[in-house]
Amino acid sequence: MENKVKAGIFGVCIGDALGVPVEFKDREYLKRFPVIGMLEYMSWNQPKGTWSDDSSLTLCLTEALTKSYDLEKIGQSFVQWVKFGHWTAHGRLFDIGGTTRHAIARLIKGESARFSGNIFEEDNGNGSLMRIFPLAYYLKNEKDIQKIYQTVKEVSAITHGHFRSVFACFMYVIFAIQLIKGKNKMEAYQYMQQIALEYSDSQGFNLKEIGLFDRVLKNDISGYPEGEIKSGGYVLHSLEASLWCFLNSESYSEAVLKAVNLGEDTDTTGAITGGLAGIYYGYEDIPQDWILELVRKDDIEQLCDELQQKLMN
Repeated sequence: MENKVKAGIFGVCIGDALGVPVEFKDREYLKRFPVIGMLEYMSWNQPKGTWSDDSSLTLCLTEALTKSYDLEKIGQSFVQWVKFGHWTAHGRLFDIGGTTRHAIARLIKGESARFSGNIFEEDNGNGSLMRIFPLAYYLKNEKDIQKIYQTVKEVSAITHGHFRSVFACFMYVIFAIQLIKGKNKMEAYQYMQQIALEYSDSQGFNLKEIGLFDRVLKNDISGYPEGEIKSGGYVLHSLEASLWCFLNSESYSEAVLKAVNLGEDTDTTGAITGGLAGIYYGYEDIPQDWILELVRKDDIEQLCDELQQKLMN
């Protein structure tokens, strides 16, 4: 586990920070002016190295897991983020998705984190996939697939309770766990495909819903041309794009720059890809200047050390 926590969490935050300045830019613009390092201002008018809600909520979940797995406390940490800027880059929130905002408003009114999430088909943005990554560390030794699915479902459903969001998070966590365990990319990918298909079959999940994941589950997403990879805020597109970028790259920097330069929801595609690339290539493979430019890097490092300690005990 040496530095795997740090590699993955920094991987998320740096991928996010690379994407923040160009969020909403389209692919054509980024082909002309590709991101090759940390930028500043632009889309959100934030200083260089600033991360967004993706990292904030990832860090809230990470912090909760340094103590114990408590769904209500995870929900309350999201409330602290909205109300008081907890785990924001500069003490205030500047970006939040609609589904996440509605769910946290329910938490603020006193709803349980078990029932706070939106459950309709239109509530399938990438807002739970972008923050689910730390669960891979927590669940890495769990043998019971049912338990993994249930835990992922609970944490996703704090904000995103529809099956599609939950299943995307489940696939991503299963894949990340295999990478943490040292599997190579294709071994990890094929294992995830097998587990997801077997589990959905055994549970009798809606075949129409499962069919939406065919490009990832039944084919090899990495073989699709870039023109067929979408990178907006829809959870399925974010899952496909992040796997595509990760599987089609040979280093951390190549993976996250590929993700950001797809355009649209650049910070989230960067964050989701960055978690996978961080654990796979290792902390040492993340460019040093990006680490130095990351806002609150010392706080993030301390948090990673705390989770590492907790997992070793």
